[in-house]
Amino acid sequence: MASTRCTDRVVGSILASWRYDISGIHPEMRKDYEGHLADCAHCRSRQKFHRSLDVSLAVLTSLAVLFFLFALAVLKHVKPLDHVAFNVFGLDISDMYHMLFSAGIAGLIFSVIAVVLVFTATPASSYLGGLAAERARLLEERLPAGIKTTRPR
Repeated sequence: MASTRCTDRVVGSILASWRYDISGIHPEMRKDYEGHLADCAHCRSRQKFHRSLDVSLAVLTSLAVLFFLFALAVLKHVKPLDHVAFNVFGLDISDMYHMLFSAGIAGLIFSVIAVVLVFTATPASSYLGGLAAERARLLEERLPAGIKTTRPR
């Protein structure tokens, strides 16, 4: 990325200030920026880098939600560690269970807030939706003609 230079510094600076996200721009204005991204290898690589960061954040925060849900399910269905609670911490079994359950709920709430913030602050949702639509279009092109005619539109 550092070895290449932007072909148009003004447009490159505008795109950099938007984090290379042109999804919210009017379609007529977007054509100029899409043309620049097609021509400029520097800006195209920066855009790819920023989108990969956005997708990574979305995936990691979504995994955090799943892990906290799993931890709460384990606490609900598996007997807490009796000997650790009693011998090591000097706690009652119910005290330890309530403490772990409270920590799991707090982590789940924090993770859900993080997911909402990531999906509203980054263009990850529109980027992932565009990738899914493109992939579906490619798969639909490969379908046999007999199946294409029977599919509802």
